Amino acid sequence: MTTGTGRGDTRAVDELAALVRPAVQGIARRLPEIVAGLAVVATVLAVLALAGAAVDDRAIDANPAVAQAEVLPGSSFSRTLVRFTVANGEAVVPEHGVFYPWGLQEGADVAVEYDVTKPELVRVAGRSAIDGVLPLGIGVLVLWAVLGPLAVWLRRRRAGA
Repeated sequence: MTTGTGRGDTRAVDELAALVRPAVQGIARRLPEIVAGLAVVATVLAVLALAGAAVDDRAIDANPAVAQAEVLPGSSFSRTLVRFTVANGEAVVPEHGVFYPWGLQEGADVAVEYDVTKPELVRVAGRSAIDGVLPLGIGVLVLWAVLGPLAVWLRRRRAGA
C-alpha cells in the first residue's frame, strides 16, 4: 500500500531487495567458478562441434559422390545454401547448407561431396573437419586467455575479502 510520503514504495523496494540479495550474494561468491565453468562449457562445445563434423565426414566418406553445386542466394553466416543434382537427376538443396563453406560467393559453382544414401550431408570438395581445428583451437585459446585470468583474479579478490 502506498502512502502520501512514499514510505509504502520504499518498503516494497526493500522487500524486493531482501528477496533478491541472497541470490546475488550466492552468485557473487561463486563468480570465479561460474567464469571458469563457462570457459569449460565453451571448450566442450568446440570439441563436440569438431567431433560432429568428423562423424559427418565419415558418413560422406563411406558412400561418397561428387557433384557441381550452385551457391544460392539467401545464404547467411550460419549456413550456406547450395543446390546440386544427384545421380538420379533429383535436385537437392540441403536444409542445413553445405559444410565448410568459407570463401563461397553467391552464384558461384563449387564441387561438393555428398553421402549417396543421405544427400543432405554435403561438404565442399576437398575440405574436412581437420580444416576447423585451427580456427576453433584459436577461439578456445583466446577464450581461455580472457576468462582464465579473470577467474584467477576473481578468486584472489574473493580470498582477500
